[in-house]
Amino acid sequence: MINRIFQENEIFIAAHRGYSAKYPENTLLAFKKAIDQQVDMLEFDLRLSKDGEVMIIHDETVDRTTNGSGKVEEFTVDELKKLDAGQGETIPTLRELCELVSAHPHILLNVEIKPQGGALEVVDKSMDILEEFHLVNRSVFTSFDAKVIHYLVDNYHVKTQGFPQDYMIDFNKVIDGTLSKLTAVALQMEDVTVERVRAYRDAGKLVWCYCPDEEATVQHSIDCGVSLVTCNEISPALKKIKNM
Repeated sequence: MINRIFQENEIFIAAHRGYSAKYPENTLLAFKKAIDQQVDMLEFDLRLSKDGEVMIIHDETVDRTTNGSGKVEEFTVDELKKLDAGQGETIPTLRELCELVSAHPHILLNVEIKPQGGALEVVDKSMDILEEFHLVNRSVFTSFDAKVIHYLVDNYHVKTQGFPQDYMIDFNKVIDGTLSKLTAVALQMEDVTVERVRAYRDAGKLVWCYCPDEEATVQHSIDCGVSLVTCNEISPALKKIKNM
């Protein structure tokens, strides 16, 4: 399924932490609403709870996205589930998201492993869950930590998405280094130019971008040749790309 992203002359739309412009980010509600809008991919972030459950949350702490305070790793899954993530939502587990997307076979996943202590444990536990739900072949794996990328490719032989080397930790610049491990490179909008996109494409990489949330930035992304846009506000991309 993930090989869909190699189709030429097609641009894919990923919902950044779900439909995060209108609903609480990285919640089941945000993911459901993005699926309802017929996006191609869901992007989300993984961290471990104190008792080793794989949770979907972006930040190192719960402060910004919930009514709680403290590091995610300091809470058990039961304690995290008691926090309000907005609009009556809670912090979901990876297992809960897998149960949701299992009913939507067209949806692809962009699984981001956050740089953190125990990141490789997050990888191993996440792979076990994704394999249980038969979702590995619908997933691409992302990290700003090059060591995580190398571990994913060397041990699980999966598709990966990284970033330009200046944005990554421990980027290995040798010929068979980090770039060789990447299926796709994602650019911030300020870095999206025809020249940069062409350079990565000439190196055999898919080029994605984040986050074109207005019609003008979506059009700019298309004009520069990216093949996937990751958006907080998905409606401009849906309007522009689905009508192409």
